[in-house]
Amino acid sequence: MREKEPEDLFDEIERRAMEGAAELDEPPELDVVGAAARGTLSDAEATAAADVTLGGYMRMHNRPPAFEGSDGQPYTVDVDAEPAEQDDRWVAFLVFLRWAETGAGIMDHVESGDVARGATEKEARDGALELSLYDVKAELDAAIERRRPLQEG
Repeated sequence: MREKEPEDLFDEIERRAMEGAAELDEPPELDVVGAAARGTLSDAEATAAADVTLGGYMRMHNRPPAFEGSDGQPYTVDVDAEPAEQDDRWVAFLVFLRWAETGAGIMDHVESGDVARGATEKEARDGALELSLYDVKAELDAAIERRRPLQEG
């Protein structure tokens, strides 16, 4: 059997990838205005909206979402929880890991403030997982801004 030239191998891999991509179904488009007018989501709209929350994204894609922070650096996010200081409840917060630009390793991290509360650790975590990805990104940028004076001082 003849060994393939690198260019031929690359072309074959690219062709197979394109064929596989063509077989993927496009997700249905979410009609936000229509859903708001009806007060409910159709099954197709619910599927399209499934990864709009942190928990939905993690369930749908089996990985945490990645963000570019306001500092231009790459971050991923996870949820952590701890007992509240004032009462017997739990609080959840977001931990943002800053990755090397090459993705080769974790360089630093920042944390949000408390984003959810619950009677149990699970309730607090579940509350944080219901945050929209837009809210998560806003928490990341706020955490970066809180860190700036420490870095400049």
